Amino acid sequence: MIPALGRPVRRLRGARPWVVDLGLTVLVQLAVTMPFVLPREPGLPPVTWASYAVTTLGVLPLVWRRSRPVLVLVAILLIGGVYKVAMDGPGQPLPYAGLMAFYTVALQCPGRVRAVVGAGSVVAVAASVGLGTGTARELSFTLFCAGAAYALGRLQFTRQAYTAAVEDRAEQLERANRIEAEQAVARERARIAREMHDILSHAVSIMIVQAEAGPVAVRRAPERAEAAFEAISETGREAMAQLRTMLGVLREADGPAPREPQPGVAALPALLERVRRGGPEIVYEVTGEVGGLPPAVDTAAYRIVQEALTNVVKHARARRVGVRLHHGDRELEITVTDDGRGPAGGGNGVGSGVGSGVGSGGGHGLIGIRERAAAHGGTARCGPRRDGSGFEVRAVLVTSPLEVGS
Repeated sequence: MIPALGRPVRRLRGARPWVVDLGLTVLVQLAVTMPFVLPREPGLPPVTWASYAVTTLGVLPLVWRRSRPVLVLVAILLIGGVYKVAMDGPGQPLPYAGLMAFYTVALQCPGRVRAVVGAGSVVAVAASVGLGTGTARELSFTLFCAGAAYALGRLQFTRQAYTAAVEDRAEQLERANRIEAEQAVARERARIAREMHDILSHAVSIMIVQAEAGPVAVRRAPERAEAAFEAISETGREAMAQLRTMLGVLREADGPAPREPQPGVAALPALLERVRRGGPEIVYEVTGEVGGLPPAVDTAAYRIVQEALTNVVKHARARRVGVRLHHGDRELEITVTDDGRGPAGGGNGVGSGVGSGVGSGGGHGLIGIRERAAAHGGTARCGPRRDGSGFEVRAVLVTSPLEVGS
């Protein structure tokens, strides 16, 4: 029974208010019409059209019950009093129109108005009962019906307020979820852009350096030329593989994308070997107690070293580069130094990358180094070495999950 009534009830809630009020008025009119059409007991006066017209007039104000609840109640009570005094028509088992009007006052009006209307209604009910039977039974029954209508009105008000609060809360949660989703998309885009910058910048820089050294090596050392061309092809293949892995995530809607792990500390020797071919001498050192790193920290360490070496190749003109990883109890310290030309213009280079040749501002790669370090609860410093020769990149990544964000 209840499921069958669910759809009509939802349609009624979604209807326009004036349609609901008009339908309610028609229902009340049908209810007050019943005593006029049912057979009357012998000895009672016959039903007249005038009494039916006054009864109908006492129902019509319900059409405006939402906009003028107090005036509608007063009008219904006045018309009911006129009917009882001047008409000799059939009585009603319940004051339907008056109860509906009183319910609307309890639902929509503020407390002070409800108090005044309630006191006036008690007086009106007492006067009406006095003009009728004058019995305490009728008075108590009428007051009980009026109290029930008032209680239903306040309960409906509470229910509507609760529903509005729940809907507002749901809307706020939906808005917060939408904002969070947009922020997550923006963070993911920034991450992809940073990864692509690191991959492309490193690969293109290595390929350019090796390509420029190739013609010279062909004339002087053919074996070095061959190594340079191998480095170019190997660097290009690795860059394509990493880009394919990264961008494949964005193409999952078209089919399953190939998944490969992001490079980590274990891939550093291969990276250093590619940079070493036709380039500077690189010394790689690992100290401390080497243990397993969290995947995100592992990838971040690789990218930081990759970006630092990219800056060396592009700007430093260095002959010797040192890469040092120190595994501490709760952090990983990365140091990349070179003996290159130092900061351009003799600046202090604080905030610059290794061999960046820029002032304190830094480029996108240097910003990426700082962001990667900060994302793992660490810090990054890029600037000239203490002895004034070359540059140093020093980054600290927190490897303990309990320390990140503390």
